[in-house]
Amino acid sequence: MPDNPGLGEQALNKAAEIGLSSQLDEVENLDIDIKTDPLKLVQGEVDSVTIEGEGMVMQKDLRMEEFDMQMTNVAINPLSVAFGKIELTKPTEANAQVVLTETDINRAFNSEYVRSQLQSQKIHINGQLTTIEPQHVDFRLPGDGKVALNASIKLVETGENQQVAFSAVPRISGNGKTVTLENVEYGESGEISPELTKALIDKTSEILNLSNFDLEGMSLQVNQLKIEVGKLTLEAEAYVEQIPAA
Repeated sequence: MPDNPGLGEQALNKAAEIGLSSQLDEVENLDIDIKTDPLKLVQGEVDSVTIEGEGMVMQKDLRMEEFDMQMTNVAINPLSVAFGKIELTKPTEANAQVVLTETDINRAFNSEYVRSQLQSQKIHINGQLTTIEPQHVDFRLPGDGKVALNASIKLVETGENQQVAFSAVPRISGNGKTVTLENVEYGESGEISPELTKALIDKTSEILNLSNFDLEGMSLQVNQLKIEVGKLTLEAEAYVEQIPAA
């Protein structure tokens, strides 16, 4: 194949980029590379689809530093291309990789969406049912396969501020869709309230859940989770029923 994509490939690339961009709140860079040739395209065959994205912001203010997906042997409806769309005639499987940075996860924790969810909960602290108001959440990826969280929480009824700190080891559930935190270790202040800690642990798991990164027509199942200092990488298999359309 020549380096310059043919007209068919260019049309497909553009259609896919427009469709995928429409699913995102923000994107810094998006590159879709569809490889085929005119004869195969007429027959509805595509050799490969590669999606590379940087700074992709999903709903709920969840940002991905990097998103890479590779599909091979993709079957499409050749007539759909004339209408600027890519319609798969059968589902396909793909390999995907999602990279989140410490900054990305902090952004999600301190978003209005997560704050409002935490504030809507009533939690027992020192035997009293209390409304909480997160002041600031500091999420860290210190390495050693752990995540760490230090949160300043205001108790609305008393106006008192509490610090909650813990570290934990994230694990992928059997279905590959959810992440749970295990081996929780508390900071110097110990555990102030089991319910408050549980609320923050549940919220951490929810932010890391793979369903957050599903785009329309695509679902991910995690095979491997890798934590380095400042960076979390999710290796996944993707089940693709449709490439998003605008």
